[in-house]
Amino acid sequence: MKIKYIGESFGAVSLTNGKIYEAEKGIDAEEGFYRVIDDSGEDYLYSMSNPAPLDGSGPGGRWEIIED
Repeated sequence: MKIKYIGESFGAVSLTNGKIYEAEKGIDAEEGFYRVIDDSGEDYLYSMSNPAPLDGSGPGGRWEIIED
């Protein structure tokens, strides 16, 4: 699926406001998360409801589904 991150950009290799990312819905222990190939080129888990920096340094944002 393709999702767009809407919110404050964070990290040099994390998420950028307005950028579209490839993602998969988490399964089993990952429920409630998207597995996203972020700006680092690697896949990481991000919250479906409020993707934000793990260290709390930013407010995070939201996802807009572009293609399911």
